[in-house]
This record gives sequence, C-alpha cells and structure tokens, in this order.
Amino acid sequence: MNRLNTIGLRVLLSCAVVLIFQYGSQVHAQSGELAGRSITGTVFFVGGARSARAPNAPRSTTFRLIINRLSTAEEVNQLNSALQSGQDQLLTALGRMNSGRIQIGSGVGVVANAIIASQEGDQTKVTVIYQRDVRFAELRYGARSADYRFGYAEMYIGSGSNQGMLIYAARIRLRDGTWSVEDFGTFPARLMGLRVR
Repeated sequence: MNRLNTIGLRVLLSCAVVLIFQYGSQVHAQSGELAGRSITGTVFFVGGARSARAPNAPRSTTFRLIINRLSTAEEVNQLNSALQSGQDQLLTALGRMNSGRIQIGSGVGVVANAIIASQEGDQTKVTVIYQRDVRFAELRYGARSADYRFGYAEMYIGSGSNQGMLIYAARIRLRDGTWSVEDFGTFPARLMGLRVR
C-alpha cells in the first residue's frame, strides 16, 4: 500500500467531519442578506489537502463563492431523503440544484449546488455542497479519490470569525440521522480572511 493510500485510509478512520443537518430547520430567511452577494477570501491547502488532484506541497490561492440564492428548506429535505438511498441518489439530487458558483484559484469554478445558511449566535454559518470535477486520470487509473465525488465548504461569517474549511474531495454518508463528511486528503483546507461583498 503506497503512502497516499495509507494517508487516505488514516483520514477515513480518524479525521471524519460530522455535520448535523436537521430537516430544514437550519435554513433561515437570510436570502435578503446573502443572495446576490459573494464571499471571497484565501484558501490554504496544507500537505495532502488536495491530494486527489495536486501534490502534497502547502500552497494558497484565492477563493470565491458566488451566491445566487440560498437553498430552500424543501431542497434540504430532498438532499436528506436522497442521501438515505446513498451517494448516487445524493449526486442525482444535487445535479438538479444550482445555488451559485464556487471558484478556487483563477478558473471559472463549478456550480455550487446547495448553499445552506444558518444562524449560530451572532455568526452566520454557510455550508456549500457541490459536485466536484473528477479528473480523467482518477477514473482511468481507478484511483480511490474517484469515490469522493463531492466538494464541501463550511464558512463562519460575522463577529470576527470570517474563516472556515474546504474539503476538495469528500464522501458524504448518513449515520444515525446526521451527515458524516469524510475527507480524502490529510487535512481540510483552511478558508481565511473571508469577506461578504
């Protein structure tokens, strides 16, 4: 087993990120505040965070989330229902949604399928789930990273926080009514200096 597979396996076993999605109750009417705006900042990839696509060298680049609209409570319910049937159904459900665009670096980015906002104290938590581009080489050579078909970002805006994390290649599962997000890389990338524009 090569080093990358060992690292990926260790991450699967010990670095799972668990999120609680309550069926629509976290979606707040903040569309007036965030819809039509964008969140910009810097993303820091630390050794292995982008191992599904790039070498393990630490680096940073620009990050931008364009929010056309927030996902509705009904859409969140659809995602929960789809995930009960597995990742393939979640992928199908996400494919029918378009809430904005997520750009990492200077490229045009990918569709941000679901953008969910919730209030946590005096901070706004923005969760983004998107279908990532699986590279041809991943499919051709049967890389394990091809099983990690989602991208996931979590941001906290307001009250001096303005930071978050990005999982470039993620696997999403439903365990005991909670969403479990597993990162393929060693560590999630950090989002820093986030600003709503």
